[in-house]
Amino acid sequence: MSKIVHSILLMLGKDAARPARDQFSPKALEIFKGKKTKEAVQERIRLIKEEKVWFKPGTKWLKRRWASVIIVNLLFVLSFWLDIQLIEGALTGSRVVGFHMADLNSALQVMLAYKHIVVNLLIGTATVLFGWWLLGGRTFCAWACPYHLLAEIAEMIHMKLAAKGLVKDHTFDRRMRTVLYFIFAILAFVTGYTVFEYISPVGILSRAFTYGASFALVIVGILLLIEIFYSRRFWCRYVCPIGLTYGFAGALSPVQIKYDSTKCLHEGECRDVCMVPHVLEPTKLGFADQEFHYMGADCTRCGMCLDACPTGALKFHIRGSDSLL
Repeated sequence: MSKIVHSILLMLGKDAARPARDQFSPKALEIFKGKKTKEAVQERIRLIKEEKVWFKPGTKWLKRRWASVIIVNLLFVLSFWLDIQLIEGALTGSRVVGFHMADLNSALQVMLAYKHIVVNLLIGTATVLFGWWLLGGRTFCAWACPYHLLAEIAEMIHMKLAAKGLVKDHTFDRRMRTVLYFIFAILAFVTGYTVFEYISPVGILSRAFTYGASFALVIVGILLLIEIFYSRRFWCRYVCPIGLTYGFAGALSPVQIKYDSTKCLHEGECRDVCMVPHVLEPTKLGFADQEFHYMGADCTRCGMCLDACPTGALKFHIRGSDSLL
């Protein structure tokens, strides 16, 4: 349970820290000491140099995620325009073959604004909660959110510009997202309006795809410009409360990304591509206090670290079963 609490605190903005020596399991301590010997260090350096020659990061999980995001959002569009009433509404609130569904954060905002529990909303929320709990972490962000896909494209542009020295990534305190989470909740309760929904790029994009463009798309454009020219993944890392809501929901999920410290060469490639690199702190040499680690509540299950890992130290895993491919 302490690991779960720690992962939630990391999601809320706590800085990752190297575990104390007495927190290491005997097996983890043995692995760490073995990797610190002169022979092991030399061998690790040799293997990393070889990797740079033969290994190229994959795109398997990226392609799967992008396909998932496009398909999920396309279902809303086609159902509306073809008038087949399979899925009605938007990602924030919908009706799927007659059953009401509600985004967890949107439902929370509505209940705070109305100041009572809406029964129909509660039923739809429970269904969505179970699904995203099953998939784990912030899976919604990487596999369904339309803004996440646009933000990834913006990040690619940012990284190319940064490589040429044209832009610089300005970071913010990660606790800002937690503060804003409570601010939006308080605003909904005090004003009686779901204030966050007016500026949420998720809802704006989802509604625009189905019902047509609106002036609110200016907000999305401004956010993307910020992420390209000023702060890499600004919205997802430092602002969006939706990620926190789904992180809470998926903290105890059976679907995890499992880290095997015995296979890791600690190149750091996984952290370089990760949107939330603090969840991969155990991949640093001397940070894994157990032989195996499961990535925390803030993990989006995007699979980018799997595509970037040359040794297979990171795998999708269902607790109690074999790893997924």
